[in-house]
Amino acid sequence: MHKSGFAALIGRPNVGKSTLLNSLVGEKIAITSDRPQTTRNQIRAVLTRPEGQIIYIDTPGLHKPKHLLGSAMVHMARATMQEVDLICFVVEANNPPGRGDAYIAEFLEMIESPVFLVLNKADLVAPEPLAKNISRYKELCSFDDLFTLSALKKINLECFVDASLAIMPEGPQYYPPEMVTDQPEKFIAAEIIREKIINLTRQEIPFSIAVVVEEMSLRQTEDLLDIRAEIFVERKSQIGIIVGKKGSKLKQVGIMARQELEAILGRHIYLDLRVKEKKDWRNREDELHRLGYR
Repeated sequence: MHKSGFAALIGRPNVGKSTLLNSLVGEKIAITSDRPQTTRNQIRAVLTRPEGQIIYIDTPGLHKPKHLLGSAMVHMARATMQEVDLICFVVEANNPPGRGDAYIAEFLEMIESPVFLVLNKADLVAPEPLAKNISRYKELCSFDDLFTLSALKKINLECFVDASLAIMPEGPQYYPPEMVTDQPEKFIAAEIIREKIINLTRQEIPFSIAVVVEEMSLRQTEDLLDIRAEIFVERKSQIGIIVGKKGSKLKQVGIMARQELEAILGRHIYLDLRVKEKKDWRNREDELHRLGYR
């Protein structure tokens, strides 16, 4: 019997869902940062074994939205929960449940799909406080199984994968065995650029940027991939922060993004980055559609 299905990783922002997604397939599929709300879209990672295939879906962190973008992210996460074969509620093993976890647990009680409790960052907590935290999480919701693991250090991942596959229904192989994600190259490039900006800037900038790859084309005369990307901010004052003194910050973003994209795409890249103002784009329905958040 061949099993296959979809498993959603849900939870509060910044609990390590994207790191877990990457560790499960052994490649970087989703960008990561210590900033909350880094993930804005569904990110799918394909894990294939001889006996079955699991498509893990990273979702935006569930939070109380403060703008239309936040509302779209929460709607996306909640909609995903209704469409999958398994829900993996990812929490921090080194912290007791908070109000955000209780908020999510209320949704889980209304879901018919099986729910796993996944306590990430278990390497950061001693056994006794871990046991107390587990007990508190179990009071929030009824779980079909629970796992303590470390996505960053890849501890106890195999047990989690085995249980995920066991609970999947009988089904076909949706993707070729060599495929680890179905995300388009343009999307991957835009996300890598956004990740570098997030990690190199402070204040409100990480939440105010959007990146769109407008062009990706291979030069016919040489083995060089041209990528032209636009970085949108909400206010003119933010342009200077991203560009930096004499363009130093934007140059650093370009170097770091180009190096990683060359490793991922396997070819030399010419990266053209331009920063533009798109006033209050997070609260504009038309812009959210254009940027792919609706």
